[in-house]
Amino acid sequence: MHTVTRGMKVFRVFNYTAIILVCLSCFLPVLNTLAVSFSSPAAVSTGKVYFWPVQFTTMAYEFAITNGKFLRALWVSVVRCLLGVSINLFMMITTAYPLSKPKSVFGARNFYMAFYIFTILFGGGLVPYYILVNRLGLMNSIWSLVLPLSVPVYNMVILMNFMRGLPPELEEAAMVDGAGQIKTLFTIILPVLKPALATVGLFSFVYHWNDWLTGALFMHDPRNYPLQTYLQTLLTNFNDMLRQSGSDYYQLLARMNEQTGRAAQLFLGLTPLLIVYPFLQKYFTTGLVLGSVKG
Repeated sequence: MHTVTRGMKVFRVFNYTAIILVCLSCFLPVLNTLAVSFSSPAAVSTGKVYFWPVQFTTMAYEFAITNGKFLRALWVSVVRCLLGVSINLFMMITTAYPLSKPKSVFGARNFYMAFYIFTILFGGGLVPYYILVNRLGLMNSIWSLVLPLSVPVYNMVILMNFMRGLPPELEEAAMVDGAGQIKTLFTIILPVLKPALATVGLFSFVYHWNDWLTGALFMHDPRNYPLQTYLQTLLTNFNDMLRQSGSDYYQLLARMNEQTGRAAQLFLGLTPLLIVYPFLQKYFTTGLVLGSVKG
């Protein structure tokens, strides 16, 4: 029978306490933002709102949903995520598959692997990045947000390690049946990769959804801003946006102030992540663990 020592008990208490504190530090700000977004301007201004709405109102959400700039930025982010995740997955799959082969099969594997790892350790800097995108003619285009980041190397390594851990008999059986490398990859290997694909796909989705810097750098027209770039500008000039909304400014301000309007749109920007993650969570842990220990 396993005996739990006093030291182990103390260690567990310390771990559980630390985990609970970390969880609360992540959850409580989100809960506060949600409460502020549903509270009246007067209650928020007087500091009465903590983790539960005071004088419940949906005015901030009504304004956000009917605000053309917010909806436009939301659409740009949706398109960016669809394009970005699709391109990322395709490039990671086609890159990780040959790199997962032994050197006897792919002789230049170590050279290409060193090339990719080098890009993780060293970057060219922001100015060369901007010049490159400008010279390619991608400025103010949705492609400036997805093409320069086509191959997330860290995620590709996770996928490569997962492929290395697959039984070689899978490919050997396919080869015996006359399948080539491409057919083997897309009909035999990919169906087995669901946990790993869900993991790296989620990583790519979170990056594309949360990134605001590339939109600020490469989108000169505010109408082409992705959602996070729009929200970042919203934090600095919310009152100007109210004046330009086409509605009566003072009437809006009486029912919704700067804090409630920001909170509502910030929470709407967070909602897709809260929706997507539970559906991929069952694959996430498996794919991450297997991708890190196999190979």
